[in-house]
Amino acid sequence: MMTRRLTQLFIGLALYGFSLAMFIRAALGLDPWDVFHQGLAGKVGWSIGTVVVVVSFLVLLLWIPLRQRPGIGTLSNAVLVGVFADVGLFLIPEFSHLGGQIALLVGAVLLNGIATACYIGARLGPGPRDGLMTGLARRTGWSVRLSRTGIEVVVLAVGWLLGGSIGVGTVVYALAIGPLVQLLLPKFMVPELPSMALDAVDNEEQVPAQAA
Repeated sequence: MMTRRLTQLFIGLALYGFSLAMFIRAALGLDPWDVFHQGLAGKVGWSIGTVVVVVSFLVLLLWIPLRQRPGIGTLSNAVLVGVFADVGLFLIPEFSHLGGQIALLVGAVLLNGIATACYIGARLGPGPRDGLMTGLARRTGWSVRLSRTGIEVVVLAVGWLLGGSIGVGTVVYALAIGPLVQLLLPKFMVPELPSMALDAVDNEEQVPAQAA
């Protein structure tokens, strides 16, 4: 059972990284966190994958006052999404015509939905950003949706000011990814491990309100 969980987790994280690369190559706008990652990468001169990894571990520091505990999926997410985003950017060419950009955007949304359902369904711990949102909700009494919305508005605004890309892809992601993950998640959900082996938030908290 653990072999299946780990396999599903790693496949999901790899696909998530590739979906991020597809969003970037589509050049039609990114989700809030990746607007921030892209803007920061442009300012510091790092690859976006490197920025994703560094920001992931900085976000994990914010888990400490929230009394969140990472799982193996959390730490794997922090490293592998950024690694595979850079691999994807190396392999996927840029598109100069709108038709190709739209096709790539649609593919990115679908792949991101599958990837998110995979890694959440493995039940090995939330991603760093998901855990920040759910941890904040638990400590403040706010709803998960309110916590997520507040954080993502902030990172979106900061990312835009740093030069990150906002566009139709941002809107499509916001509208489509939550329902898509909700639809796919039952197909990837594995039986829950004993509580001593896993400190994961429940499914409703992990599934992105716009998306995780």
